[in-house]
Amino acid sequence: MNTPTLLLCVDLQPVFIRVMNEPDDLVRRASLAIAASQGLQLPILFTEQVPAKLGATSPELLALAPDAKVYPKDTFSAFGDEAVSDAIAAYSPKRIILCGLETPVCVYQTALAALRANCRVSVLSDAISARRPADAQHCLTALRDQGAEVLPVETVFYALLETVQHPFFKAYTQLVKAHG
Repeated sequence: MNTPTLLLCVDLQPVFIRVMNEPDDLVRRASLAIAASQGLQLPILFTEQVPAKLGATSPELLALAPDAKVYPKDTFSAFGDEAVSDAIAAYSPKRIILCGLETPVCVYQTALAALRANCRVSVLSDAISARRPADAQHCLTALRDQGAEVLPVETVFYALLETVQHPFFKAYTQLVKAHG
């Protein structure tokens, strides 16, 4: 498989979501990213941090990508887990789009590892969250300094569409309205 762009959804488990800053916004914007990725036929992978203890990914988010693979992990970076790293590598992505949590831990470490793997990294600024927003901002600044893009969901996906002539454009604008 040779796919230029992959959406990686990091640890979107209810036990984490409910203790994050603005959890409803996180779920709404992650939903937009997942639905848009589905519409563009991008591969989507989910990770779960120690699901045996912390539970599975939010069912409402998984329902948006029923064919997506879900990988348990006990490392903070998704790349630190061999199964996840192998799954990502199987797609040979040139770009990894990240959503999920927690920004200062798993998202940050995953983004750094993706950059080290020579992937372009887009962190979806409105589809990530943290318990402490100031910590997240420091980490996002550090990621920008390392070469990651930190942009909102709509910006990233409109850039993928490039034009109103794209076959998915109309459906995407409806998703934006529904998840706005």
